[in-house]
Amino acid sequence: MADLDVLDSVVIGAGQAGLSSSYHLTRRGIDHVVLDADDAPGGAWQHRWDALTMADVHRVADLPDAPVPPAVGPERANEFVPAYFAAYERAHDLPVVRPVRVEHVRDDDGLLVVETDDRTWRTRTLVNATGTWRRPFVPRYPGMEVFAGEQLHTVDYPGPEHFRGKRVLVVGGGASAVQFLGALRPITDTLWVTRREPVWRTGEFDPEAGREAVAMVAERVRQGLPPRSVVSVTGLMLRPQEAEAERLGAYHRLPMFEHVERDGVRWADGHFEPVDVILWATGFRPDVEHLAPLHLRSPRGGIQLGDTLDTSVTAVADPRVQMVGYGPSASTIGANRAGRVAARAVARRLTQDR
Repeated sequence: MADLDVLDSVVIGAGQAGLSSSYHLTRRGIDHVVLDADDAPGGAWQHRWDALTMADVHRVADLPDAPVPPAVGPERANEFVPAYFAAYERAHDLPVVRPVRVEHVRDDDGLLVVETDDRTWRTRTLVNATGTWRRPFVPRYPGMEVFAGEQLHTVDYPGPEHFRGKRVLVVGGGASAVQFLGALRPITDTLWVTRREPVWRTGEFDPEAGREAVAMVAERVRQGLPPRSVVSVTGLMLRPQEAEAERLGAYHRLPMFEHVERDGVRWADGHFEPVDVILWATGFRPDVEHLAPLHLRSPRGGIQLGDTLDTSVTAVADPRVQMVGYGPSASTIGANRAGRVAARAVARRLTQDR
């Protein structure tokens, strides 16, 4: 294929959402490529810490037409899931090109131009499946630059043994913070701080509760607001493997400190806690900066998506663009559903243009 050929669609990203989208595009006979920034299959899973096993993973949803192989539990997630993704790409002969890092997507007289450092693709439609892993978020607090200890974000987590014998401050109110505390408190001293009081879920998280949570996140993107994580509306839950950390007091939460000092952190009332490590479990932001030339963001700060099932992944500002793995489709289950909806929207758009 020559660089100047016009494709029906380009998918950016080969994680769960990207592979699901490619599968459904292929079934519809839609000419496309999948551009993936990584050297190998696996999406963000290949970059997760070695200590994360399949026993720790909440769930990996089946890709279309391919059940997840059974996992005994101790298998490393950063090997098990990438192997599953790689087998899926081969079995369905998906047109993945890697490594390709997309720098910009722009409009050129009605076509979308996808640009990398050395190549260009032209396409009628786009499915963006870049997720969030490459956009870790660390808030700014006074004094961070003078801290003499170690500061890490979730993306850099090396596993619990790295922290043995150190006093670790875990910052963040999400599921990853709860998991880190569960792994660390039995082997070392920890503190936990969050901006808001954590919300613990007391009832069972059944399918109905999951649908309600996804609907709340979807409502934000329909309004053009920045997406929030699904766990932000589901509440936090402790798993059996976190029981020992709970017994040791790991989940006694402190309010957010005011500033960082050389050897620890200090609160507004003058209280000081010495720490050796600050672990920022403060989440991620959508990896969508390459879409900036398309001006998709609404005045409310997010990319507004459609308000019907058929348009639920379609960018309101540019219906040629489908956003999967964004907002309510950021989970593996939501990503599969979004891939199917995206392929249907692409097919509809191509029919309209012909």
